[in-house]
Amino acid sequence: MNKNTLHIALVGNPNSGKSSLFNALTGLNQKVGNFPGVTVDKKTGVSQLAPGLSVNIVDLPGTYSLYPKRADEWVTYKVLLNQDPSVRADMVVLLVDASNLKRNLLFCSQIIDLKIPVVIALTMMDLAAQKGIVIDVDGLERELGIPVVAVNPRKNKGIPQLKKTVELRARQLNLAPPRAFIDNHMLAAGAIHDVKQLFPEISDYTAIHYLINHEHFDLPEGHLIETIETTHAFNHTRIQADEILQRYGRIKQIMQHTVSEPDPLQKTLFTERLDKLFLDRTWGYIILLAVLFLLFQSVFWIAQFPMDAIDWTFSRLGGWLGHALPESWWSDLLVNGLLAGLSGIMVFVPQIMILFGLITVLEDTGYMARISFLTDKLMRKVGLNGKSVMPMISGFACAVPAIMSARNIENRKERLLTILITPLMSCSARLPVYTILIALVIPRKEVLGIFSLQGLVMMGLYMLGLVMAMIVSYVAKWFIKLKEKSFFILELPVYRAPRWNNVLVTMINKARIFVVDAGKVIMVISLILWALSSFGPGRRSEETARYDRQIQLHPDQAASLQKEKQAARLEYSYAGRLGKVVEPIIKPLGYDWKIGIAIITSFAAREVFVGTMATLYSVEGGKDADQQTLRQRMMSARREDGTPVYTVASGVSLMIFYVLAMQCMSTLAVVRRETRSWKWPAIQLAYMTGLAYVMSLIAYQLLK
Repeated sequence: MNKNTLHIALVGNPNSGKSSLFNALTGLNQKVGNFPGVTVDKKTGVSQLAPGLSVNIVDLPGTYSLYPKRADEWVTYKVLLNQDPSVRADMVVLLVDASNLKRNLLFCSQIIDLKIPVVIALTMMDLAAQKGIVIDVDGLERELGIPVVAVNPRKNKGIPQLKKTVELRARQLNLAPPRAFIDNHMLAAGAIHDVKQLFPEISDYTAIHYLINHEHFDLPEGHLIETIETTHAFNHTRIQADEILQRYGRIKQIMQHTVSEPDPLQKTLFTERLDKLFLDRTWGYIILLAVLFLLFQSVFWIAQFPMDAIDWTFSRLGGWLGHALPESWWSDLLVNGLLAGLSGIMVFVPQIMILFGLITVLEDTGYMARISFLTDKLMRKVGLNGKSVMPMISGFACAVPAIMSARNIENRKERLLTILITPLMSCSARLPVYTILIALVIPRKEVLGIFSLQGLVMMGLYMLGLVMAMIVSYVAKWFIKLKEKSFFILELPVYRAPRWNNVLVTMINKARIFVVDAGKVIMVISLILWALSSFGPGRRSEETARYDRQIQLHPDQAASLQKEKQAARLEYSYAGRLGKVVEPIIKPLGYDWKIGIAIITSFAAREVFVGTMATLYSVEGGKDADQQTLRQRMMSARREDGTPVYTVASGVSLMIFYVLAMQCMSTLAVVRRETRSWKWPAIQLAYMTGLAYVMSLIAYQLLK
């Protein structure tokens, strides 16, 4: 270790404020990677404790004890047992939730007995005070024999004191370790003695874990530990039970000396009163549906005004540039390629910001965890559990991080089912498609005088994805043959006011990610489409020359002939040829060749649909289209027989296709990464595309 660089592991129970403290200590000096061999995020950051003392901090996944069950808990466990070659912890900062002190002290006592240098960051002191809990911090420090600092990372309180304490402890790494929390040696004296003969530097408690989990460690003498187990008849279950009982006995004594708690019957917390309503078997579901309904109504209603303003601005700018610039290939590229692509990106930023802002509010207030608890019973009927709800709801924002968040599900079968159905949730990339199609085919009117019909259709599309996900999971559970016990253990965080600063930062970050990441793809595809739409084989030149002659012969019909010329140029371009190839396949769904091009390009990213349409109709309409918004151009689109392209039947069919189809290369890539096989992404692509085609076919044939 570099003498000027300290490696600190940040550990604690889930919901103990670890992420907030990590952000407070590192600020923006952090990066996210992966722990080797497992799909668990590895968050690392740098903090300057004092001049000349730089600290590397790794935020380890939350865990309740040193007996791991999930993949993320194994990551933390191996780092603390010094069995992860990629992460070495010189010291531990352990977060302890003051409002749940008894449970948190179990994990704390285990880390103390590993003899790792440790500092306790005591969080949730404000919540403990609300519960009437009074903690003697100095007394707790004396009893445990390690430094204890009260902090509030959300309000940046106690951070300087914590840094100072960590700095002082860092300068005394070779200090004699604190006394043992319990007498671990007496749990299995003979076996521990023999293991320590092989590894003299480890503590008694570390020796117990070598005996229990040596199969999972890279130990050269692993086979000798197996012999020691047999010789001493080492019983894992009995030793673990004895240890936990002894620890809780000592914790009870410490709490009697240092903690003052009110009578539990004396005070009903605000959180408990709210939970009686929100988790009620009847009212809980009614409130959940109302919350989701208001979420989608708000996304559609609030965003309408800035979206209209952005749409109007780009259409006016396109019209002005179209008339101001000379007629040439580069001006066409600027107006119908670059500007059309850019408008297809910017117009949806308001909806994405509002959707992510509202989801962040639900998470921050603590209601999102209640949704998991509330839906567990329903989820089990289709082969999932309550923890599947979090990835599914996150899937309304983006399937990629949602699928990665399924790592929290311990049961492999339930995790795989969750990964397979999460892309059926309507992500924010589908939002631009829904918005433009709803505006085209669904009238803007009120239902019962207060509810927007367009908002109701939007909610219906989201609910369709959810219902189909449940059906697919129910069917798939019979085909996935993995036998494993399923448990649902979830800690419900207390209700809190949302951190508006956090909400605003999330909204800005998500908008930036959409504009930069999705925007790059949309712009590149828009420019490629412009080229494919503006150039073509020989027949295109012949058609252009024919219309030019017609315009010279019939100048009184120049306007209509010019429109026909632009349509013919597009039809005989490379893009038109591609669309004509797929048209026979998609015609039964009510789509024309232009929609076919949009569907093909959407397999790179769904949101490209709007950019594709903007480019195709800009190229087809020429300078006359520059003055119109995309919606006006699509509304005036006609088939060869003169009927509108976008009717209620074709519009609903197309919306259903986008609800159900797997059109995201990034999602397929992350599914492959999470499942470590191309088998499951292939199954996902096949079943979702097939389902989308069949359901869209049924919808169109019924509605036409």
